[in-house]
Amino acid sequence: MCRNIKPLFNFDPPVTPEEIRAASVQFVRKISGLNKPSQVNEASFTAAVDEIAAISTKLLGSLQTNALPKNRAAEAARAKARARLRFGA
Repeated sequence: MCRNIKPLFNFDPPVTPEEIRAASVQFVRKISGLNKPSQVNEASFTAAVDEIAAISTKLLGSLQTNALPKNRAAEAARAKARARLRFGA
C-alpha cells in the first residue's frame, strides 16, 4: 500500500473532503505511475480521482464501529515518534 495514503476512518474531528481527495490523488498517482499527468491524460486522471473520492466518501459514510474515535493530534504525535525512531532526529 502507498505509504502516503493515511487511514481516514473513525477520527475526531471527522475526515474532510479535502483529505479524501488528497488520498484519492495519491492512489491514482500510485497505480498510474504518473505524478503529474500530461495534457492528454489530464481528463482521465481527474475523472479517476473524482470517482475514487466519491466511492471513498460513500465507503467512509457507511462504515460502522463501536470503537471510540481516534484523536488526530495524538495519532500525529505517535507517527512523529515512530518516524524519529526509524529515521533519527
